[in-house]
Amino acid sequence: MDAAPVPAPQAAGADAVPAATAVADTAAPAAPVPAAGRVTVTTDVLRLVLDGGNVLQADLLQYPQTREAGSPPVRLFNDSPREFYAAQSGWVSAGGAAPTHQAGFVPAQPQREYALGEGQEAVSVPFVWRGPDGVEIVRTYTLRRGAYAIEVRDEVHNRGSQPWQGQVYRQLMRVPPVLKSSFTSPQSYSFTGAAWYDGSYQRRKFDEDYLEDGRVNAQTRDGWIAMLQHHFFSAWIPERGQPSTISLDLPATGPLVRAMGAPLLVAPGASATTQARLYVGPKLVEQIRAQGVPGLERAVDYSQFSLMALLGEGLFWVLSGLYGLFGNWGWAIIGLVVIVKLVLYPLSAAQYKSFAKMRKFQPRIQQLKERYGDDRQKFQMAMMELYKKEKINPMGGCLPILVQMPVFLALYWVLVESVELRHAPWIGWIQDLTARDPWFILPVLNVAVMWFTQKLQPAPGVDPVQQRMMQIMPVAFGVLMAFFPAGLVLYWVTNGALGLLQQWYMMKKHGEPAPRPAK
Repeated sequence: MDAAPVPAPQAAGADAVPAATAVADTAAPAAPVPAAGRVTVTTDVLRLVLDGGNVLQADLLQYPQTREAGSPPVRLFNDSPREFYAAQSGWVSAGGAAPTHQAGFVPAQPQREYALGEGQEAVSVPFVWRGPDGVEIVRTYTLRRGAYAIEVRDEVHNRGSQPWQGQVYRQLMRVPPVLKSSFTSPQSYSFTGAAWYDGSYQRRKFDEDYLEDGRVNAQTRDGWIAMLQHHFFSAWIPERGQPSTISLDLPATGPLVRAMGAPLLVAPGASATTQARLYVGPKLVEQIRAQGVPGLERAVDYSQFSLMALLGEGLFWVLSGLYGLFGNWGWAIIGLVVIVKLVLYPLSAAQYKSFAKMRKFQPRIQQLKERYGDDRQKFQMAMMELYKKEKINPMGGCLPILVQMPVFLALYWVLVESVELRHAPWIGWIQDLTARDPWFILPVLNVAVMWFTQKLQPAPGVDPVQQRMMQIMPVAFGVLMAFFPAGLVLYWVTNGALGLLQQWYMMKKHGEPAPRPAK
């Protein structure tokens, strides 16, 4: 079989192949040898196209691109020149030949298609490189049932008469995707770029300033490299305890993030092994945690701020538990609202009691307004004196809202980032909680809830202009919500409806108007 042509993006040449650092920085990569033939391997969750040191295509079989019947699966790695995105790995040697991702590895077997058979738990695909000096490197890709982490194992056998020294490199290269800038498209404002861990989590967005802060040259142990996007990502994860040097580069074809292993010396007649995992797939929290490496959970990018990211992780943990109980992410969101309401009940009860007392004293406030007329300063001072005397806290209603705002923001990113909720239905017309409500029913309900809530809340001392602005607020907020994910609007509507019921009850219990004092 003829060798498959190397795709256009790889034509960047030696700039995509690192120089060896073991002996001399100026060593050239091995002379090109015929490229490997392509091999396709299929499991229950992945279909890969391998070409020696490259993973050129990766189809995620459990994730259709759209909800339409017959929709093709999401293709994460892609060898199309315009959308090139691949995992690459090879070796460099300062003192001899070595296989790079561009040339060297060929299939060890004539077989060109592999599939995980019924009853099988794993399938392996071997490649081999044989150097002119008696060195042989056998590369084996192993894919397991239900797993998105691919085991990549290199066995180096030195059958020559001289020691051989080389360094393995692993890298991810991608032509930056063209993202449609749209307020309604989470892809346009979700993080897309390179990430790595060198003792702390770092990331760099794809743009013209990719190397603005330097090319990065971080030496680390247990570090990893990744490329992130909305809902999916890829990552090279070395075996535990292995040192590596992480770097960024910007060859002609697009951004690149690389991990260079430590020099490996193999004596004549000896063998050595190095291995890593290549994760290529959805941002599934359980599978990411199963990799057991520090910082990888940040691939699920709930926020670049650590505290918000922790809050997002906590919310997802609660949502996952509720999903296990209800079997539906929509009902899980409603359950989350109930839990948040119960936790904040002391604060919200105080809030609504304060509103009820303010409503109770509306006649007194109106009398003060009539007494002081246009002298707003004296009116405000008299009103604050009344609040102080009657122990009313006019700002007490703000605290529950302020406390809930981080929850609201964190939930937004949970809905945007959590692939578990992708294409997840609720009931009837809501068939994707991560997309906007197609019939705008939830935003309209939100306007109604806000309007009734506003009617129950007293607004003492508010001038007519402010009153008109407050009346417009529910409509303006409803228009804004029309473009938010349906799951987020469901959370807000449920939260508002429960708050409205609680406020109505407190008004009924504590809100009898106080008599006007005698003049």
